[in-house]
Parts: sequence; structure tokens; C-alpha cells
Amino acid sequence: MNYLVVGEPDTVKEVMRRTDDFAPSNALTSVVPLAPATLRILSKAKFALPPVLASATGERHRMVRKMVAGFFTPAKVAAVAPRVRELTRHRIAETAVALDAGPVDLSLSLARHVPPVIMAELTGQENPPLDTLKVWSRDSLELFWGWPGPERQLELALSAAEFYGWLRAEVEASRGRDSLFGVLLAAGLSTAEVCSLGYFLVIAGQETTSQLINTALYRGLGRGTHGWAELADPKRAAEHVRGVLAEESSVHTWRRAALHDTELRGVTLPAGAEILLELSGRHAPDSPPAAYSLAFGYGLHRCLGAKLAELETQLVVQETAAALPHLERTGPEPEWLRLLSFQTPQSVMAARLPQ
Repeated sequence: MNYLVVGEPDTVKEVMRRTDDFAPSNALTSVVPLAPATLRILSKAKFALPPVLASATGERHRMVRKMVAGFFTPAKVAAVAPRVRELTRHRIAETAVALDAGPVDLSLSLARHVPPVIMAELTGQENPPLDTLKVWSRDSLELFWGWPGPERQLELALSAAEFYGWLRAEVEASRGRDSLFGVLLAAGLSTAEVCSLGYFLVIAGQETTSQLINTALYRGLGRGTHGWAELADPKRAAEHVRGVLAEESSVHTWRRAALHDTELRGVTLPAGAEILLELSGRHAPDSPPAAYSLAFGYGLHRCLGAKLAELETQLVVQETAAALPHLERTGPEPEWLRLLSFQTPQSVMAARLPQ
């Protein structure tokens, strides 16, 4: 796929602001065409992603967005801070014990655990077992934002079909409940529409935050012993996380498509032109403090969980640096997950410094 890559922050905002000219209709489209055998697996599972939130526009999108936003209000997000600290401290205690025996992968012992619990508690929706959730999340991201060949597509499609089957059962079980899915069903959304919204919301609500925590921990430990220990200070932890968001957010690009022949900063674009927006990594060193927020999008489609992801990452970094100040990165450079719109180190190996 050939994309017009747009990286200049003001131009990215312009594209996101011009909703009559550029739509998110391609936001959830697989990067590579799915093979017929792959499509058959998905079809058998009645897999469908009608436009509802991330890929939708118009009045119905606004209605759904408002309902979903009600589960992530500033007050509700602020109120989960003690719970985030509690969960983080529990994981840190187990990590500290494991560190006595040698290096530990913080992505496994710490980063992956907190976001799923917080997401479930805020939305009222249960998660599948953690290991299953993580496999389903990673596989779906690769299927839609990676470059899998036909054989790999079959493996990913089977995983996506399992995920979708679990999700459809969860949606049906939510009827009459005061949960996210229950509220959407009561508002008149179809099962397929709620499944479409839930499919990527379940992933976005925990996997991308875990990925962000991975990067924040990895870069934090890369500051050296003194620099890492400084992140126990709330202000420094906040600055560090915002720097990561500005420079290498876990969601570093997003897509738009031209609705009709139009122009963007002197460039003529035909209807259907595919645009890749760079949300992270293009801010100048002297950018204003709010520049990092473009990592969560802009305008009508800005991420509803932006403040939650930032809060969770800040608190995990802060609590870890406070409890384990004598850590250092160890081992070889990790491999990175590099998809069209998602990135994170695959591991964050850390060890205690000799005392």
C-alpha cells in the first residue's frame, strides 16, 4: 500500500480536523490483503467489524462516543489512581523476589498486569485469562497492522476467530447489565456493532497501555542509575512519560482516507488516497508541553482512554523507580514489535545493581 505520509504536527491536526475531507474508513483495514483462506476462517466465525467508533463518522459516531466516554470521565480516571498503585505495588513485590534470583523481564512481571484489571473495572466487562488475552491482542494487531504472509495469516485468523467468539458471548451476556456493552446494547446497537467496538476497545484499553509502559520502563532504565531513581518523583515521572509519548508512543501512526478529490497543503489528493499520520516522533525539542498529546490523536477521534493510559504509565514508572531504585537494563538489546501503527520493546530485562 502506498501512503502519503504526513508527519508535521500541524498538518496531522489539519487532516484529523477536516472530517468532511478525510475519514477513518481505513483505520481498521488490514494493511495487507487477507487471503481467501483467511477470509473463510473469519467468515465461519461470523467475524464482522461494521463502523462504530474508530472507523466511523457522523451523528451515530458522536452518540456512541459519548456513551463510551461516560466510562472514562476525568473523575473516574482520577479515582482509579489508588487502585493502580495497589496493583503495581503487588506486582513490584513479586518482581523484587524474582530479582533476588537474577534478571527479570519487567514486561512480563509488571507491565502486562495492571492495564487489563483497570480496564475491566472501569467498563464492567470481564477479561479472558491474561495469557489468552495477550495472545489474542498481539495476534489481532499483527493480522490488521502487520505484514503476515498467507500461512501466518491462517494462524492469526484462527486466533482472531477465537477472540471474536469469546467477545460475542460476552456481549450477549451483558444484556441488561450496567456495563459498557450492556449500555450500548440498551441504546440500540446491534450485537455485531458492539462486537466491532469491543474487538479493538478490549485491545486498545490494555495492550497499547502495556506497550507504552514497556517503552517507558525501558527508556527510564536507559537513563542510568541516577536518572532512573529520579523517576520516583511524580513530576519527573510525568515528564518522562510525556517525552516517551512525544518521541515513540506505542501507537505511533494512524490512517485516514480522502473522501473525495481534495488538497492538503498544496498537494492534490484523489478520492480514496491513503494517508498515514505520524502521531509520535516528529515534535521539535522546543515543542510546547502539550505536543505529546498528539500521540492520542486529535479532534473527534482522539483516544477516549488518553488520560487513563498516561496515568497508569506514570504511576507504574514512579512506583517501580521508588521501590526498586537500584535497577539497570541488562542483556542484549531487545527485539521490538514493529507494526504499521504499534511499537514496543518485546522485553525489558532488568537486574539489581550490586550493593
